[in-house]
Amino acid sequence: MTELYLNVAVPTPLRRLFSYRCKDQTQLPAPGCRVLVPFGQRKLVGIVVGTTNKSGTEQKKTKFIHHVIDDIPLWPQELWELLNWSALYYQHPLGDVLHTALPALLRTGKEASAETVTWWQLSEHGKAQDLSILQRAPKQLAIVKLLQQHPHGLSEEALLAQHPGQRDALKRLSEKNLVISHQVNDESFPSNPDAQPGPILNDEQQHAVHSIVDALGTYQAFLLEGVTGSGKTEVYLNCISACILRGQQALVLVPEIGLTPQMIQRFARRLPYRVAVLHSALTDRERLQTWLAARDGKVDVILGTRSAIFTPLKSPGLLIIDEEHDASFKQQDGFRYSARDLAIWRARHNHIPIVLGSATPSTESLFNVQREKFQLLPLSQRAGNAKPPRLHLLDMRSQPIEEGMSDKLIQLMQQHLQNNNQVLLFLNRRGFSPTLMCHDCGWIARCQRCDAHMTYHHSDRRLRCHHCGAERRAETACQECESKNLLTLGAGTERIEPATTVACCLSNFLMMAVTLSRSKLFVSFVFSSC
Repeated sequence: MTELYLNVAVPTPLRRLFSYRCKDQTQLPAPGCRVLVPFGQRKLVGIVVGTTNKSGTEQKKTKFIHHVIDDIPLWPQELWELLNWSALYYQHPLGDVLHTALPALLRTGKEASAETVTWWQLSEHGKAQDLSILQRAPKQLAIVKLLQQHPHGLSEEALLAQHPGQRDALKRLSEKNLVISHQVNDESFPSNPDAQPGPILNDEQQHAVHSIVDALGTYQAFLLEGVTGSGKTEVYLNCISACILRGQQALVLVPEIGLTPQMIQRFARRLPYRVAVLHSALTDRERLQTWLAARDGKVDVILGTRSAIFTPLKSPGLLIIDEEHDASFKQQDGFRYSARDLAIWRARHNHIPIVLGSATPSTESLFNVQREKFQLLPLSQRAGNAKPPRLHLLDMRSQPIEEGMSDKLIQLMQQHLQNNNQVLLFLNRRGFSPTLMCHDCGWIARCQRCDAHMTYHHSDRRLRCHHCGAERRAETACQECESKNLLTLGAGTERIEPATTVACCLSNFLMMAVTLSRSKLFVSFVFSSC
């Protein structure tokens, strides 16, 4: 009988496969299985790609694999074909692509099976308890607040990763019956039987939902273009429910990790199904647990960032890309890929619909609408009772300016702060001023490496180039005429901070905000003229 060799992809930058021999010719591992192979002086975890009756080297020089790790392939056929296509399309070594698509623990040879883990969540008593009783126990309070953000609980590994060394605090909370723990033997993601009903959809939302639901079971790309507050998420939720009722799974991608806690809470509150999340902030154990649960069909909805596009699904039914225009969907180092484009390929290959949602769609998506490759679903109105914000253009001509801010703007800020609201200032300049100039001869401080203007930072009296990173001590006299009449032109964040502080102190209330947590928010835009 002719001996068969294994073609193995290893995680190296080499664009080729490597041949290995297997002692047991009757049970050769299938493509997609991991094997431990010798590679030079190292042992690497490789992925079997196929078999051949010819070796790349002489038979006596071809090495034997150490052992087979998996009995069955790690990926379903559709995802295996996507990974192979991605390596060709993006011109990247197949071994590196396959390992990128695996959770970190599987890359090291860990068994593709779940282990028993300790799971913590708030008890019913803890959910109803006033947190003021923990004001003198800040460590316990921090853990309770963290568990409030995760209604289904957290593994002990994930909890201690964010609060290292707090086992005693967990023990105290357990003694107070504020938290409870239980052992999870497999990929357990409980559903929410107390899911809340959603609002009544307007005509545009209903049309979008009907169009997407009617396409379930077939490939169709939809561009859901909706203004901010138009209810795109409600469209997602209704389509996901219809998909799950067909016995299928939904994969939702968001551009940033910061968006996932908000989305997971909303999904868990609204959907009576099993919802899981995948992003880089999870521990390796949590990522593996979710990855296995999705592959085995033990979760209904997977919410994640761009790397979640490689999540295996037992029964894929719907793909959703929220904020599809965002550049975060493009991996910029290592294996470079676009998660949005791979999602479109995956939807077409699986004959399922894909929804691309955005308030500002990308140019290529709009072009695909013109070519009738995508179907446009517009949401031109805000949902419910939401109203667009009131915008006022403040004319600063003929008004006295103090550190880049007019008296009228300061008065409006004071008035808004006195009403216990928040003010958010946007300024497109860092430092104190973007230009340091001599008033007598017109000399301008420039970078000696890239010839850009140096930005003046008043706090440490230094000039910094925000293009190449060069910096030096700020001149006290002109380098050309030696005049000491130097001017700082333009306003930066460091310059308007004192004026802002004065305005806020006059109101006896300072609130610098980075989140829109109040319903009435006066937002002012300050732009530098230099």
